Amino acid sequence: MTDTIRNHAAHGSGRDGHARDQMTDSTAKRRNLAVVTAGLSQPSSTRLLADRLAKASTESLTAQGIRAEVQMIELRDIAVDITNNLLTGFPSPALQEALQAVTQADGLIVATPIFSASYSGLFKSFFDVLDPDALADKPVLISATGGSVRHSLALEHALRPMFAYLRATTVPIAVYAASVDWSGASAEQGTLADRIKLAGRQLAQLMAARQPVRQTEPGQIEASPSFQTLLLGQ
Repeated sequence: MTDTIRNHAAHGSGRDGHARDQMTDSTAKRRNLAVVTAGLSQPSSTRLLADRLAKASTESLTAQGIRAEVQMIELRDIAVDITNNLLTGFPSPALQEALQAVTQADGLIVATPIFSASYSGLFKSFFDVLDPDALADKPVLISATGGSVRHSLALEHALRPMFAYLRATTVPIAVYAASVDWSGASAEQGTLADRIKLAGRQLAQLMAARQPVRQTEPGQIEASPSFQTLLLGQ
């Protein structure tokens, strides 16, 4: 499932805003940002971190005169679809939508809880079913949550190598949020808030420096036949 959040802050108002709205899609400054979050609970600190990173990134893009559209992908909502894809090799419509959102994004934010010193199995499984070339040269901001600050090293020994293998361009700053980071005012004004702002700015700079990814209408991509249809030879 993907939730679409549009950021219209850069439209402006009045005559100037109207003039900008008349620009064609080929000349308008716009970028698509996909956010993949693997939090298991609801509400989730992993989703909260992803939301704040997306907000920081879109605000930085807006400051550069670029409109941003955010697509939030909650892996918990398509967990069964991911498992079925691993077993059958065919994505469901919901999973296909999520995979397409990531493939056509100009930038990507990923957030996972840390289990046993690494990313979650659900998180890894999603990227296992993604096309191996989908993230080539794509700017990716990696982030994670955990109960202890000791798990922060997982960003560098687990997540960053995985996205390097996928040939993504990872943002230099990775963001880890432990339980203590959410207490009191530290989440709003402390070190975590500073890291989020810096990481969002770095992602926005990488996205702005790239040409927008060519978008394909959902109707232009032929849906994969169901496994049952293939078994019946139809």
